[in-house]
Formats: sequence, C-alpha cells, structure tokens
Amino acid sequence: MILVSDRMQQGYSYRLTAKMGAEFDEAFTPFHTPAEMLALGVFEGKYLNDCRDEFPAAWFDEAKLSETADVAKNYFGIKSRQPLRHWQDKGWIYGPDPRGWFQWYCRYYMGRRLTDIDQIQIKRWRGFARHAGQIRANCYPGDVFCRPRQRQALLQWAYDPFI
Repeated sequence: MILVSDRMQQGYSYRLTAKMGAEFDEAFTPFHTPAEMLALGVFEGKYLNDCRDEFPAAWFDEAKLSETADVAKNYFGIKSRQPLRHWQDKGWIYGPDPRGWFQWYCRYYMGRRLTDIDQIQIKRWRGFARHAGQIRANCYPGDVFCRPRQRQALLQWAYDPFI
C-alpha cells in the first residue's frame, strides 16, 4: 500500500497489484521508464519534486530536477510543457492523478492498476504517436535537431524521441 502526502494530494492511497515495470496492457509499450525520462530531462525539471517519497529513490539518482521550471533541464533545451492549469481547463486530468499523464505513468509503472483510468491514459498515449509520424515524415533519420519541440514532447510521453 502506498500512502500519498504531497502538496497536491493528501490522504490518497493505492495498492500495487502488478510487478514493477511489468504486466502492462498489451496496447501500452512505452519506450522509456520513468527513471530514464527523468534522467534524460523532462518537464523543465519541475515535476514530482515534492512527492519523491512516493517513488523509488533510484528514479531520482540521475534525474535533472529544478525548483523552478528551467528549459535547460529538458533534453532538447526547449520549452515544451503547458502549466497544469491549462491541462485542468482542457479536461486532461483523469482520476486520482492530479499532476496528469506522467504521474499516472509512474504509478502504473510501479504496479497500480485502475482499469477505467488506465484505458483512458493508454488511449491518450497511443494517440500521441502521431508526433512520431510527423518526425518520420519531415526529418532525416537521426537528425535530432529537426523538430526539437515534438521530440521533447515524445520524450515526455515515453516515446523514443531519437527516431
């Protein structure tokens, strides 16, 4: 049982019912683990800073974190995130994960399963693949300087941005 107590969520708890990093829905095949994403540089270093106790300490060993949003922390060095308020206004926050998709992915990766919420988030993740298609259609293979904003977004959705 994981008990959550951070700035955005208190008194929430969840049970891990799958092995960490395993037993994923067959439609969900992320390229990067949460630890890899944090080490590569996502969300301008401003994510999960106040809820590190909920997740394995090893995830943060190489993480690029910052107390304030810093685009230099992103792998591609560009701004590529919207404020949480934007996500809330668009209705993109689902279930018990007030920080959005990446928080859901971290909890899913750890072994939490919530069938209805998982299906919504996996569908959203699959829909994000269109950005990889844009890179394939408009960039030479391996040219990581082509479409850096889309590449950063792919990284933040656990896709391979180096296609």
